[in-house]
Amino acid sequence: QVPLRESGGGLVQAGDSLRLSCVASEISFRLYAMGWFRQAPGKEREFVAALSRSGEITYYADSVKGRFTISRDNAKNTVYLQMNSLKPEDTAVYYCAGDLTLTGGVTRFLKEYDYWGQGTQVTVSS
Repeated sequence: QVPLRESGGGLVQAGDSLRLSCVASEISFRLYAMGWFRQAPGKEREFVAALSRSGEITYYADSVKGRFTISRDNAKNTVYLQMNSLKPEDTAVYYCAGDLTLTGGVTRFLKEYDYWGQGTQVTVSS
């Protein structure tokens, strides 16, 4: 098990920044590709960003490309999502997820992720 716990959400204004963190409690964190997803009220959960085990490969949804940055610190068992130039449409519950993979790649598909956090709320006011 790689229990995941997100933090860093909050209420901000459009144009502001937030950094989300997700801490894994197991040492095997380095074996997992990590992703961030979000779910707005009444909508399906959608992919935001993903990062390979090594941190060398990143993948972003078009809607956040150039504004969000995913990174990880394997020594701290933590993955981050730096969110800049936030927009009201970024309002959602943000979830981190871990994909135990034998490859060095990343995926945007929810079903490929093995473990999920409980989410942190991000609200962007206009």
